[in-house]
Amino acid sequence: MKFFVLFALLFTNVSAGDGTITKVMKLLQEMLDKSKAEGDEERTLYGKFKCYCDTSEAEKNDSIKKGTKAINVLESKIAEIQGATGMLSSEVADLKAKMADNKQARADADALRGKENEAFKAERSDLSQAISQMSDAITTLAAIGADQTKSTGADNKQFMAGKGSLLSLSSQVQDALKAASALMSAQQRKVAMAFMQGPFTGTYTSQSGQIIGILKDMRDTFRQNLADAITTEENALKSYNKFTEVKEAASESMKKSFEAKQQELGDNDEELSSKKGALAEAEKQKASDEEFLDTLIPMCEKKAKNYDTRKMLRANEEAAIAEAISILNSDAAFATFGSTDATSTGVTSGKGASFIQMRAVRKHMSANAHYRGLAQKALEVAAKKVKSARLGKVIALLKAENPFTGVLDEIAKMIDLIAEEGKADKNKLDWCNTERTENDKALAGKKSDIISLGETIDKLDTTINDPDTGLKAQIEETETTLVQNTESQKEETKQRTEDNVAYQANIANLVQAQSILKKGTKVLKAYYDDLAKKLEAGAALMQEDPDAPETNFNMGGQSETGNKVIEMLEFITDETNKEEMKAHTDEEGAQADYEDSMAKLKKEESEAEKSLSNLQKTLADSEEELLQARVDLKETTKDKESIVAYLAKIKPGCDFITTNYDDRVANRKTEKEALEKAVKLIKATPAYKTAMAEAKVESFGDCKKPCKADEKDVKCLACMADVTVPAYCAGHDKVKGC
Repeated sequence: MKFFVLFALLFTNVSAGDGTITKVMKLLQEMLDKSKAEGDEERTLYGKFKCYCDTSEAEKNDSIKKGTKAINVLESKIAEIQGATGMLSSEVADLKAKMADNKQARADADALRGKENEAFKAERSDLSQAISQMSDAITTLAAIGADQTKSTGADNKQFMAGKGSLLSLSSQVQDALKAASALMSAQQRKVAMAFMQGPFTGTYTSQSGQIIGILKDMRDTFRQNLADAITTEENALKSYNKFTEVKEAASESMKKSFEAKQQELGDNDEELSSKKGALAEAEKQKASDEEFLDTLIPMCEKKAKNYDTRKMLRANEEAAIAEAISILNSDAAFATFGSTDATSTGVTSGKGASFIQMRAVRKHMSANAHYRGLAQKALEVAAKKVKSARLGKVIALLKAENPFTGVLDEIAKMIDLIAEEGKADKNKLDWCNTERTENDKALAGKKSDIISLGETIDKLDTTINDPDTGLKAQIEETETTLVQNTESQKEETKQRTEDNVAYQANIANLVQAQSILKKGTKVLKAYYDDLAKKLEAGAALMQEDPDAPETNFNMGGQSETGNKVIEMLEFITDETNKEEMKAHTDEEGAQADYEDSMAKLKKEESEAEKSLSNLQKTLADSEEELLQARVDLKETTKDKESIVAYLAKIKPGCDFITTNYDDRVANRKTEKEALEKAVKLIKATPAYKTAMAEAKVESFGDCKKPCKADEKDVKCLACMADVTVPAYCAGHDKVKGC
């Protein structure tokens, strides 16, 4: 577009005193300077924008990285809290069940203690009453026996008269003997029964001493039984109190643990809610950062493309301007302009404008132009081959008739830049190869770890949840065994208690039955014995009246049948006694079997509780290990995905450098060779050789005096560089005179 502006400026922005071509050259030079200034300004602006892009991208990437790490930590923490909550819930449920079992055990113990205490009280009452009866009977019999031993005369009668009636004494003795009869042997019971059934006349007999001995033995037995019962009751009470104390302590401990775990569950719920809120915020922030990057990166890439396009257009524009200057400043142009009025003597403005060339600026050396053209051609061939903007810039410098020293400096910088670029490409290639090798190795390791963790998780899951052999199944089976064991203990204890009560009732019935049978036997036997005596004593004395009618009374009555009944009663009594003895034996055996069974059940219960504790600990350890394995698997999977994402991210750049590395090396080689060839051609120019010489004696245009290289005469230096003073000063603005 500036070429259209050129012709508008051609008649407005140049000084009236300049020649036509000089004015055009100035305008072109101003355009070139302005383009460079705009390039510098745009470079500054783009640098700021690029800084913003890089800073923002780095900040957001760092924020995303931190957010991802925070999300991973929060997810892990949430999983940990949920696992702890699940474990706590299980422990709370277990504590609740154990507390209920503890409460039921104490209730059962209270009920059993009540029954035992009631049985003890009844037994104590019975034994105390029996002991009292024994003592009263012994006292009575001893008193009677003592009096009878001393005298059978007046003293005895006085004792008998003082008592008022021996019938009351007989009643006391009989009650005492009845109470003791259950524990008498058969012989003792026979003596006691004979003593009770005999007529009580107060006459001393040898039986009274024997009965007193029996009663004393029975009283001692009752006292011993009472003492044993009291000791048993005390021991049972101690055991009950100890059991209650242990159970209450365990209940209190479980209650505290239950409350603590409930509090911990509440804390976990609060922390879990907080962590979930933080996770949601972190995910929201990460999504916002990623959305910002999704907008920023395309925008920055678009701006970078626009800037590169603008640089290319500016370089082309500057090259065109430089080429125009070169064309206008060439030997042929000067020769042509000098022979044409419009270009040598014409004016640049006004009606009927013409171009006037007042005089030639300077003479030009054709050798310089020749070598410059050769250098341009070599660079153009190389630039076209490798599409190099760098070579285009050197071509523009040559076409703009810049000093050879400035061009050589620029070429030297480009050669250094090519070398640096080669090093950068080599570093990038090495970096890509290293990164890919290391990350491929790490990726393989992560995949192997994932497989290993998966196998570990499957194994732990089977160990925990297998329906047949898993820890949970074993715990459930052990708990069922414990419940069944407890039920068996309760059932056997209940059955033993019921059997004992039935045994005591049976013994009481058997004792009472024997007592009744013996009484009946005694009554019948006494009657028929007495009848037989009477019949034997009175039959001969009785005489019948001859006139009386015949009666044929059976004076013997049912003696024969009665004797058979007595035999039957005695047989039944003996069988009842045998049944009583067998009941005692069976009770002892049943009690021993109960104690053996309870000992076995207690042992099984202890072993089951120990096994349950071990299983629960193993389950807790396995679940913790399973949870950790799952967390590790999640982290490892994320690491693997991160590696895959990273490899995918570097793939385009690494694929480019890997694929194009050899071509880029070859292109740089071509550029370098072209630049080096241009250097040789430039150094072959007379102007360069002259500039490098110690002194120059040849005249250059308007320079009529010798011009040495170390002198600061601008015109001489411009002559040495084979350019005009303005063109020379464009590249050496700090030189005196520019």
